[in-house]
Amino acid sequence: MFSKPYTRAQQLPEILSKRIAILDGAMGTMIQRLKLTEAHYRGQGYAGDGAVGDRFLAHALDVKGNNELLSLTRPDVISDIHEAYLAAGADLIETNTFGATQIAQEDYKMAGLAREMNLASARLARAACDKFSTPDKPRFAAGAVGPTPKTASISPDVNDPGARNVTFEALRASYLEQIEALVEGGADVLLVETIFDTLNAKAALFAAAEFFETSGERLPVIISGTVTDASGRILSGQTVSAFWASVRHIEPLAVGLNCALGAALMRPYLQELAKVAGDTFISCYPNAGLPNPMSDTGFDETPDVTSRLVKAFAEEGLVNILGGCCGTTPEHIAAIADAVRPKSPRGLKRQLFYSEAT
Repeated sequence: MFSKPYTRAQQLPEILSKRIAILDGAMGTMIQRLKLTEAHYRGQGYAGDGAVGDRFLAHALDVKGNNELLSLTRPDVISDIHEAYLAAGADLIETNTFGATQIAQEDYKMAGLAREMNLASARLARAACDKFSTPDKPRFAAGAVGPTPKTASISPDVNDPGARNVTFEALRASYLEQIEALVEGGADVLLVETIFDTLNAKAALFAAAEFFETSGERLPVIISGTVTDASGRILSGQTVSAFWASVRHIEPLAVGLNCALGAALMRPYLQELAKVAGDTFISCYPNAGLPNPMSDTGFDETPDVTSRLVKAFAEEGLVNILGGCCGTTPEHIAAIADAVRPKSPRGLKRQLFYSEAT
């Protein structure tokens, strides 16, 4: 089907068939722990590898909170976080690119840096994976493709339901730039995640398919939706089953759920997804419970609680990939890895096509 076979990622289907793979935890939570200042985000005073000097000193807007910029201004911070998760047992780590699209970076007037952010972030994740990989335990860099602040399905104006502040074409172009840079930087997998608007996700998947067709290179894709409340629907209104029906055409390596709800509340929706997506691996990386602004991480669940809850998913035969989202740390990931190590992964109804080199 594609002119180029998989390289590193060719091993993933076999791994997911034999054991539960571990995804990393929250990037934002780890950055927040460091209490970085505006000067840190601008790279002031940093003299290590990749130092940017005064490049961003005169930028007109505050950039504190633009975590993707840290891949350029403080690569040591991002590398340290990657390595902490790998040391905790993660098989896959996400690039620091959740908001590294032109559309998202417009908020900081840094849209022109999106490609550079993705390329640098992928290279940092690739280097960390290469450092920790062994013949018995390869590590994989997952190119994180997150939602944008603008949605294609939902009006930004409650008085005008038909209003839109972004077009499908703008989303497609923004995501294509991101995907091209992630692959160039060394990503093994594309992770289209935290999906609350399926039309946005479709733009990302369309861009991925476009890249695959023009480049002749096919990377595995993991798709992860976000159920926002007890209705069991993502924000744009779809049930988990309807969401899967909308995205299954891309033939992803895995489909799953992340963010929004903690593991305890996520379970019925994960069960629903596992039931309808019988021929696809299942991933899950919940928050560490519900938000609590008084907590050090912003969430209440300790590593032992989160790991106990997701261990139940493994015991029920629901998952192939487990990790953590908001509020989770390397301690959470280590506890999850220990808890599910003896557990068997979810079996599939048929062999997936991407286990075959072409």
